[in-house]
Parts: sequence; structure tokens; C-alpha cells
Amino acid sequence: MSKYAPLAAHLRKVGQETVPMTFADIERIIGTNLPPSAFKHRPWWSNNSANSVITRSWLEAGYKTAKVDMAGQKLMFVKSSPYVPAPEAGGRMLRDEAREPAAADTVSFSLVFGALKGTVTVKAGIDLTAPAEADWEAGR
Repeated sequence: MSKYAPLAAHLRKVGQETVPMTFADIERIIGTNLPPSAFKHRPWWSNNSANSVITRSWLEAGYKTAKVDMAGQKLMFVKSSPYVPAPEAGGRMLRDEAREPAAADTVSFSLVFGALKGTVTVKAGIDLTAPAEADWEAGR
């Protein structure tokens, strides 16, 4: 059992769409201090499941972090889709992540990236590195 399991249990119990918390609230819930990196590095609070055990706790509870305020030591947990295995990579991802809007202050990487791979065909004999126009070729 992870030392962060109480946070996941708390989020599941609350069940609200948004759950504002301070870092001190989280420490109280888990019964121990957060590591120093939680107070120094914004990426510690990312929603990358490979980031840390605590990240997996809030993701498995069905939440993502948002509005992380490092100076104010507070953040918002926002309800998201359940955390399920990603079959092709053996890792994990959020179900229907491509259809969910990202929280306003987070950057989301689209799951459709690369979906058009192999859909462009270039005719034989075409040099894609050649200048397109004579003026450009002459350096004008």
C-alpha cells in the first residue's frame, strides 16, 4: 500500500468535480511531509503517470491536477476519466483522453498525433529539398 493511498481514498470519498487543496492539506491527509521537490519543482505536480507514486494515486482516483500555485502552495484536483492501462505500450493513460478538454492551465499532448502517418505519397522523382521557385534558388 502506497503512503499516498489516503489521498486517493480522500478524493474518491469527496467525489466533487473540483477539489481545491493546499500542500498542507495533502500532508495532513497522507500523514507525512511531502518531499522537498514538491515545494520546489512544478513538474512534480504533473499528470504524467511515470512521474511518481503520488501522481498515480490521484490519477487512479479519477482526478488530474490543475491550477498548481507553487508560491501559494495550493492546487486544484479536477475530476477526469478513470485511469486504465494503455495496451500498446504497457503503460497507462486516461480513458477517452483525446476527447477530454485539458484543464485551462495544463498542456495536453493529443493522442491523434501521428494518426496521418503514411497518408502522404510523393511521386517518384520529386526532390522535396529542392527550391520551389527560381527566385528562391537564385538566393533573391
